[in-house]
Amino acid sequence: MERESFEDEEVAEVLNNHFISIKVDREERADIDSIYMTFCQAYTGSGGWPLTIIMTPDKQPFFAGTYFPKRSKYGREGLIDLLNSINDMWTKDKKRLIDFSAEMVGEIERHVLDDIDTIEEIEKDIDQKTVQQLKQMYEKKYGGFGKQPKFPTPHNIFFLLNYYYKTKDNEVLDMVEKTLQSMYKGGIFDHIGLGFARYSTDEKWLVPHFEKMLYDNALLSLVYTEAYKATGKEVYRDIAEKVFTYILENMTSPEGGFYSAEDADSEGVEGKFYVWDIDEIKNILGMEKAEIYCKTYGITKSGNFEEKNIPNLINTSLEDLKQDENFLNELEEMRNKLYKYREKRAHPFKDDKILTSWNGLMIAALAHGGKILGNKEYIDAAKKSADFILSRLVRDDGRLLGRYREGEAANLGLLEDYAFFIWGLIEIYEADLSSTYLNKALELNNQMLKLFYDTEHGGLYLYATDSEKLIVRPKELYDGAIPSGNSVATLNISRLSKITGRSELDEIIKKQFSAFGASVNKNPTAYTHFITSFIFSNIP
Repeated sequence: MERESFEDEEVAEVLNNHFISIKVDREERADIDSIYMTFCQAYTGSGGWPLTIIMTPDKQPFFAGTYFPKRSKYGREGLIDLLNSINDMWTKDKKRLIDFSAEMVGEIERHVLDDIDTIEEIEKDIDQKTVQQLKQMYEKKYGGFGKQPKFPTPHNIFFLLNYYYKTKDNEVLDMVEKTLQSMYKGGIFDHIGLGFARYSTDEKWLVPHFEKMLYDNALLSLVYTEAYKATGKEVYRDIAEKVFTYILENMTSPEGGFYSAEDADSEGVEGKFYVWDIDEIKNILGMEKAEIYCKTYGITKSGNFEEKNIPNLINTSLEDLKQDENFLNELEEMRNKLYKYREKRAHPFKDDKILTSWNGLMIAALAHGGKILGNKEYIDAAKKSADFILSRLVRDDGRLLGRYREGEAANLGLLEDYAFFIWGLIEIYEADLSSTYLNKALELNNQMLKLFYDTEHGGLYLYATDSEKLIVRPKELYDGAIPSGNSVATLNISRLSKITGRSELDEIIKKQFSAFGASVNKNPTAYTHFITSFIFSNIP
């Protein structure tokens, strides 16, 4: 839509004549994205991106949609026709649009307030119910939960590992291992440049949406580390270390902050940077080596993706590979040659903004990984990022900010920024017992409660008391692509209570559980990280 419409002069003329156009980076302003996505879902029955919202000058939305082509075609209204139609309606009957907007916003406000005001205790056996539902959703052949497209949802795996620690349910551990091994074997893992892509478009984890996100790699490295801790199997250690290598070599700024993402496309073609034809590999490795590599990584003349190849290990046994160390070393030499060759290609765009929230997740993963894997380099990298945020993304009054880029820190931190960064600080403390990071975690936790906490009903709001006031002020709990701010904050508070013995925090934890109990009891698999915090807290 950017190429088709937002960079098009004809579309620009219509927009500039009749509208004030605002393009929002949904990662910088997750509050705006969340709230207006809620409106889109209420208005259309579904959501997605790119999110298109048309609103009054006082930010009251009256139209929502996702993708619109420039011109109407295939039964889909085009953007130019839509804009002209809405301008005509606004000119002729503005009051009707304003009244409709007020009605829709009122419905959303009532829905948000209903959720906030419902108090219900979480069922004591909620973890067992969640596991049973995940077992039903589990896809046995290739692992994962649900059908294609398949998302990693690492917080589901993290929950199952914590449940396994508690119950020693081997079926649960089998689900975890099958999923983790299948994801790594598939093309969703970049076997040349390392790191995980966003999700798989097919059931085998073969064909990814090639975009790489910092938060996916943070959470996945965390669960692979945790799987190593649970099983002692070197394969999980190896995968976690590969993800850390990708982050430290490709996604780390000179100051120590972590960049946000790498795009899926280069030269206007999705996946072009990542795919291969067999002749390329023969020219780079030579016939004999290429034959070995292609057999191991599923490379064929016909290809597995648009007549090209995504390297993968789907039909290769990881057990067999680990038996032959010389062969693994040989494969690593081949990978290095292919990597050096690939580096000469036109690279996908790197989103070099540094987000406090996602950095918090990566700090947590590196510090935890450093502790479990015995690697001080990872802990040092976590500290460097934490120090960067504390020096560049905290105002003089102590207020946490959300985004840094090219020397500019901006945007008041949202709940995710506080919760995820505090998580990272706690992990650093537990990795090397540095009281500096524990004290900072406690300080920010106090500030978070002051800015976001609902003292009457419990629960933490999406944005703070000092933030820009939007049409509603929700409390989010859904553990989607990443765990919610409320889920992570609740687990943080439980951990800080246990570390410091501050019993007053237990009352906040209890209120967190009762504030969201109705939602959790109704649909537990949507809140697995929150249920992890419930298991951990063990508060009667």
